[in-house]
Amino acid sequence: MTTPPAPLQRLLVGTYPTSGGPGSGEGIWSVDLDPRTGELSGAHQLVEVASPSFLALHPDGTTVVAVSETEQGRVSTFSLSGDGLVLTSSASTGGADPCHLVVDERDVWVANYSSGSLAALTLTESGTLGGALATFAHSGSGPVRERQRGPHAHYVQAVGERHLWVSDLGTDEVRRYRRTATPGVLVADGLALALPPGTGPRHVALGDDGTAFVVGELDSRVHVVRVEQDGSATHLGSVPACDTPSPEAGSFPSHLALSADGSRLYVGVRGPDVLATFAVERDDEGQPVLRHLADSPLGVVWPRHLAVLTAHAADPTLSGRPAQADDLVVVAGQTSGGVTVLRVDHESGQAEPVSSVDIPAPACILPV
Repeated sequence: MTTPPAPLQRLLVGTYPTSGGPGSGEGIWSVDLDPRTGELSGAHQLVEVASPSFLALHPDGTTVVAVSETEQGRVSTFSLSGDGLVLTSSASTGGADPCHLVVDERDVWVANYSSGSLAALTLTESGTLGGALATFAHSGSGPVRERQRGPHAHYVQAVGERHLWVSDLGTDEVRRYRRTATPGVLVADGLALALPPGTGPRHVALGDDGTAFVVGELDSRVHVVRVEQDGSATHLGSVPACDTPSPEAGSFPSHLALSADGSRLYVGVRGPDVLATFAVERDDEGQPVLRHLADSPLGVVWPRHLAVLTAHAADPTLSGRPAQADDLVVVAGQTSGGVTVLRVDHESGQAEPVSSVDIPAPACILPV
């Protein structure tokens, strides 16, 4: 009996400008992924929009929300219509260079990097931006003077139903906000976590078991924390982000993500341009620990973002073992251009390139 082909997984790719200023041709692209083989196909640009460096999918599955990482920051909503994207609304983020956002049924929260602030916007029932804009300014600095002269909000993470975390690269803090029953209304609630000086917390990966991982862009470490019931966090330790730092280019981790079962953590590291794979384990006291498995060359330069998908069952002759034991990691190579797919062996953590496509200055991978 012939096994029917698995349906293709559609990926949207946010990009940076490749030349000139905003509006010089950058936009949101689409590419198809075969989840059995890891092959990419059909890459094409859907819409032109200024510097859409991060994308998120609304829970309705048909609305895409994108930042425009420019000095006059904006956020836009698009409707997935067949093979295309249709702009449905756009609004200011109240800050400069928005670089990350989170969306739920009623709200959009945006990290404004250069102005160091969090923006809260509301959505209408139709998934368009509406209502008032609220901004929350951060303050502080850090010891790495060229990068930490002021606050730099870099990532927003929903923590349960009551809290948000915002990692601030400039102040070595993860700030806590409390959500209210009113759409768009947040209450600043102090710090969730203060990290060692010079950490430069960039992105967060939150597990289902109350464990979170915070990657430090400036100290090149992954910090393990336990999430407490009040939305704060307890620091449990840290490990180097990779075992193969580049003496010439340095080591600057970007995005990190967990596998679907939470047993593997993947970190993209710029400089050595590797994918670092960690096993997520427990010590004798039941506390989470990370065990480094492998650093795998990515074949792209400056991996800004990655997405993790579970490979579908495939012909065993492709790898000699059940394909569902492996993960597919899709990586955006910002400087080199191009999106690449790697198949990661679950046991060894070693990743092998499977396919790639040319997309200019990719910055974000969004499965839809």
